Amino acid sequence: MKRTCCRLLPVAIICLAGVSSGADLEAVTEMCNDCHGTDGVSEWSDMPTIAGIDEFVHSEALFIYRDNARPCLDSEFRQGDTSRDATNMCDLTMNMTDEDIEQIAAHYAALPFVPAMQEYDAGLATTGKGVHERECGRCHSDGGSNPEDEAGILAGQWIGYLERTFAEYRTGERDQSPRMKETMDGLSEDEIQALLHYYASQQ
Repeated sequence: MKRTCCRLLPVAIICLAGVSSGADLEAVTEMCNDCHGTDGVSEWSDMPTIAGIDEFVHSEALFIYRDNARPCLDSEFRQGDTSRDATNMCDLTMNMTDEDIEQIAAHYAALPFVPAMQEYDAGLATTGKGVHERECGRCHSDGGSNPEDEAGILAGQWIGYLERTFAEYRTGERDQSPRMKETMDGLSEDEIQALLHYYASQQ
């Protein structure tokens, strides 16, 4: 599969508690939904929607977590049995097989992405559109909404999640291509805020 020049949204999935090799897909995705929302559509600003994410982007993110190569923040379950202990992806993907990962990614890729209904600043969104077209549009086409770019869906994703992800790129905590790093390093904090509001405005 091809790899695009700007991999911006490797999915920060917080699910799969206690998943072992060969786990039942329905049981696994039910746990994913308990963090990410019904059918992978998040209702929480710090938690990304995973429905509709390209299969390759999603599986690559899980492989990276399994390799302990990305920041893994503990997260509480948001629905279902919320008394379960907080969990994180680096611990919970370690026993997953390649087949497990590919099945999960395929399941969510087949579901529709639903943009988050959230507040945004219209002025910043207008500025952010220009920043996106100038700096990001080569890899994230259609305003960051095209899953076929294999660069993740930015448009309509939760602003809180994107803000944390952008910060991890800026500090080098997330691996990125040289072109992606050059782009991120060249953005001012004001431009980043404008981008966040532009993506949030696409509802």
